[in-house]
Amino acid sequence: MKAYSVDFREKIVKAHLVEKSSIRHVAARFSVNKSLVQKLVKQQKTEGNVEPKRRGKPQFSYLSNAQAQVQVKTLVAEHQDATLAELCELFAQTTGNWVSPTAMCRCLQKLGISRKKKRGTVAKGQRKECKN
Repeated sequence: MKAYSVDFREKIVKAHLVEKSSIRHVAARFSVNKSLVQKLVKQQKTEGNVEPKRRGKPQFSYLSNAQAQVQVKTLVAEHQDATLAELCELFAQTTGNWVSPTAMCRCLQKLGISRKKKRGTVAKGQRKECKN
C-alpha cells in the first residue's frame, strides 16, 4: 500500500493538535486507524514533520566505510581460497566487528572481487590413465 500524502497527514495532525479533537474522533473522521493518528502525532512532536519514512530494513554494515573495504581487500589477497564464512570470521578477528556472509558478499560485489573458485583440474600431460 502506498503511503498517505504529506498534505493528508498534516490534516490529521492538525485536527488532533489544533482543533483539540480526540484521537478516536479524528480516526473516524478521516477513516484511518487510531494507531496511525497516534503515530503521526508522535512523529510530529519528536521529528517536527509527518513525512513518510523509507520502507524496508536499514542496511547498515561495518563494511560500508572505506577503511573496512581496504581491510577486506587485504583479507582476500592473503586468503584467496577462503569462503564467505571464513572471510567473515577473519574480519571479526581483525576488527572485532562481526558481519554476515550476505554483507560480506555485497561488499565483495561492490569492490568487484569475484568469489568464484577455479576447479582443481590437472593438466592434460599430468593425468594418469587408468587401465582396466
